[in-house]
Amino acid sequence: MLLALPLASTETFIALLLVALGGLAAYLGVRQAARVAAGRLLARPTDDGSLDIAAAERAKRIRTLQALSVRVAGVVIVVIVALMALDTFNINIGPAIAGLGVAGIAIGLGAQTLVRDWLAGVFILAENQFSRGDVIRVAGVSGVVEELSLRRTVLRDLDGTVHSVPNGQITVASNMTRLFARVNLDVQVAYGTDLDEVSALLDATCRDLAADPDWETRIIDGPSVLRVDALADSGVTIKIVGRVRAGEQWSVTGELRKRILAAFPERAAGYPLRLEPDVEPGDAAGGEEDDAAREPHAGDPAAPRTDEI
Repeated sequence: MLLALPLASTETFIALLLVALGGLAAYLGVRQAARVAAGRLLARPTDDGSLDIAAAERAKRIRTLQALSVRVAGVVIVVIVALMALDTFNINIGPAIAGLGVAGIAIGLGAQTLVRDWLAGVFILAENQFSRGDVIRVAGVSGVVEELSLRRTVLRDLDGTVHSVPNGQITVASNMTRLFARVNLDVQVAYGTDLDEVSALLDATCRDLAADPDWETRIIDGPSVLRVDALADSGVTIKIVGRVRAGEQWSVTGELRKRILAAFPERAAGYPLRLEPDVEPGDAAGGEEDDAAREPHAGDPAAPRTDEI
């Protein structure tokens, strides 16, 4: 009997050592796998074959996803190792497992909103839906992304108001500065106007803008007249479209408006021209209807316009 006790203690010690080593190996494996998986996930090329995340931003996202994965896996591994250690002492772990199940249900019900925010944040980071500095519209508000975490997204609109949006409330994210943007401008002239002459005038103004050294670096495809877009009660609407670098659509459109205003009195003083005010995303005065009308559609150059005059 005296010889059995040291033997039992030695077997128990070896069993505990194996359990600890197994837990450590599992933790290190999960840590390495999380780092590799996060790196490969965020290194996926975009539709045009480029990586649109800066190296520093990508490294930060990799660390965030890796830390979350390792933290969750670490808790699971610790619980499993603890239960296996208790089992080596012939302690009944059935009640402990049942208690953990009840506690998990209680925590899940009590913190379901927080868990939903975290899960939504993981998918936002992994899918690169938007990044810090992007102009986006989420949950009915729009502005520049100033902070992005697993739980919330912080925006600042054109008035300087800061909006904190829980990620779980983001069902649709509209990114207005992803890779490229479009000039999508409507010009309305009175009935009876020579549309061919007006279109030629507008095209010439667009070409002058695209050739300007101060603006040519911001423009990818120079704006031009696309079509006669509508026949309204007050006049004929002519649509101008073009492709510019991400975030430059508002400045290029504003400059184009200014040049059109300058060109019409000079070359076509007899053509009444209607100009309507434009509201940038994030301007509280614009309202949700204006924001909806300005949403870009990257796949359709003739889509509803982003900026309207």
